[in-house]
Amino acid sequence: MKIYTKTGDEGKTSLFDNSRVWKSDERILSYGAVDELNSSIGVALSLELDPEIKDILIKIQNDLFIVGSDLANPKMSDKKIRTSPEMITFLEQKMDLLEPQLEPLTSFILPGGTLLASILHLSRTISRRAETHVVALSRNEEINKDAAIYLNRLSDLMFILARSINNRKDKPDIVWKP
Repeated sequence: MKIYTKTGDEGKTSLFDNSRVWKSDERILSYGAVDELNSSIGVALSLELDPEIKDILIKIQNDLFIVGSDLANPKMSDKKIRTSPEMITFLEQKMDLLEPQLEPLTSFILPGGTLLASILHLSRTISRRAETHVVALSRNEEINKDAAIYLNRLSDLMFILARSINNRKDKPDIVWKP
C-alpha cells in the first residue's frame, strides 16, 4: 500500500466518519496540533530520561492518540475512542506528585534550562495552541469537552515536568526580569 493517495490534492481530507473537509478546517487544525504535540514529546523521549518521567511521557503519547482520534470523529454518538475523565485524572495525579518537590514560584519563569526541559516547555506551548484550536472548534461544533480539558491540564503538567527536570539536574529556573 502506498503512503500517498492523492485524495487530498485538492485541499480536502477525510475525517473518521469518511466525511470530507478542507484541510484548513478547525477540526483538522485541532488534531494536527495534537499530532505536533505528540511529535515534540517524541523528541523529548529520544533524550536520556529518568524512568519516572519516561513512563509519564509514554503514557501521554498514547493518550494523545486517543485525543487526536476523538477530535477526528465528528459523530458524538460514536463512543468508540473518546478522551476520558480518567485521562485527565492521570495528569492531575502526576502534577500533585511532582509539584510539592519544587520550590514555590515567586515570579514568572522563562522557558529554558536543560535541553530536555526546553523541549517540554515547547511541548507546553504546543499544547496551549492545540487547546486554542479545540476551543475554537467547540464554538461551532459539538465535541467531547474532555479533549479541551485534557490539553489544558497537559500544558500545566508539561510546565511542571520541565521545572522538575531542571530541578533534578540542579539547573535553577530562569526568572523573568522585566
